[in-house]
Amino acid sequence: MRKNILKINQNVAPVSDAMEKYARDGALAFHTPGHKQGLGAHPLLSKLITRDGLRQEVSLMEELDDLHDPQGCIKAAEELAAELWGASDTLFMINGTTSAIQAMILGTLSPGDQVLVPRNAHRSIIGGLILAGAVPVYLQPEIIEPIGIAGCLSVETVQSAIEKYPEAKALIAVYPTYYGMAGNLGEIADLLHGKNMLLLVDEAHGAHLKFAASISGMPKQALDLGADVVAQSTHKVLGSLTQTSMLHIGSSMVLKAKIRKAASLLQTTSPNQLLLASLDIARLQMAEEGQERLKKAVDMADWLRKEINNISGLYCVGEEIIDKTNTFALDRTRIVVNLTGLGVHGYEAEDILRHQYKVQCELSDNYNMVFIISMADTEETVSRLLEVLQCLARDHGMPLMPLQPPPDVLFRPNNMAISPRDAFFGTGERMRFDEAVGCVSAETVAFYPPGVPVLCPGEIISAALIEAVRKQQEQHLRVVGPEDSALEYIRVIKK
Repeated sequence: MRKNILKINQNVAPVSDAMEKYARDGALAFHTPGHKQGLGAHPLLSKLITRDGLRQEVSLMEELDDLHDPQGCIKAAEELAAELWGASDTLFMINGTTSAIQAMILGTLSPGDQVLVPRNAHRSIIGGLILAGAVPVYLQPEIIEPIGIAGCLSVETVQSAIEKYPEAKALIAVYPTYYGMAGNLGEIADLLHGKNMLLLVDEAHGAHLKFAASISGMPKQALDLGADVVAQSTHKVLGSLTQTSMLHIGSSMVLKAKIRKAASLLQTTSPNQLLLASLDIARLQMAEEGQERLKKAVDMADWLRKEINNISGLYCVGEEIIDKTNTFALDRTRIVVNLTGLGVHGYEAEDILRHQYKVQCELSDNYNMVFIISMADTEETVSRLLEVLQCLARDHGMPLMPLQPPPDVLFRPNNMAISPRDAFFGTGERMRFDEAVGCVSAETVAFYPPGVPVLCPGEIISAALIEAVRKQQEQHLRVVGPEDSALEYIRVIKK
């Protein structure tokens, strides 16, 4: 927990204030960016960004500080964020949570280090392992078969891995999952720290949990459960601009200077001041009204969940999942709507909602759609979503058409021949995917969203995996990662 001699004033926005001060000073600009504070901006850009925004869209002036060596307004803003979230240090990240996760890995691990990684980790984690040269030990998360998704790591799975791989330096946890499910992270943290291992957390979908701490049953944030470093996507559920995130340091077991050095390697040297200001303002908004807004969001989501479960053919996942799975707590702002009883695939339902009813979900898979109820929602927006789901069930259900569950092999680790880094830098060759059985992949294959790899660099391609991937492609799920997104071909390590 961060300790301050004096209470910091949370009711200010240092980065935004500094930008406004520079623009108000009226200095004639002979510096970047080329639009010169909006004077040369195309009308479309002027329409996209306000006149004041363009005047303030500058960087590296004395008032505006340096993201790579913050001493002024950025340092002040990061200190405010650290205090609010309860970190010992916080870094503003504007190259997405991908760079935050990779800075977390690069700043704590060294080449050859073993690290425990759940198989439902985002592909940005695999990128971090390639950068750091760390060697993953993939752990099998729970498979929640009735709704066809991967869930949480169990405490027992982590305990077994710690005993089997005592040289491992860390566990990279996914908390909560894309579907809002949170494992018993507190107990896992205790197990790891008892063996002098780090707990690194991809909390991309949990930046709001700090402000829901007083709501019974909601997951606690990872920092409050003992995490050593936490990457959060501030933009996903709070009020900052897309691509902005925070990296929180929670313990003295890691070197802050090394993590900052890693972040500096991975972030642009020409940071967009609007992105930095949006992080600062999102923090201000949460300081002013975060708890109130989150309480309202959870109440609306609870109401919506109850109403959805009154619709024939639909099932909305609720806290009953805690008694049936390894889920320790459920983020109730995630609305996971299972379509099994309706006989409609998730991607089909997403298309119907988007084009017929003008409602867009966050994620669809074979079985489910996921909707996010955030601090921005109102009773009107939530009621509209309920109305649309009622129409979906009434007009588009095909309950006699059973849905095929995704093959288990998609959730399970493949045999690993070499490390992800060695595979990335190894000599590769292109071959037909259907003929690559027994070959070592040089590429990542994932379906997006959610971006969870089904094949990682260094893993051996099996016939079962090829068959499972082809079945997913038949459901029109989008492949990302390989050079050939159609997966007619894949790069493998040359024999």
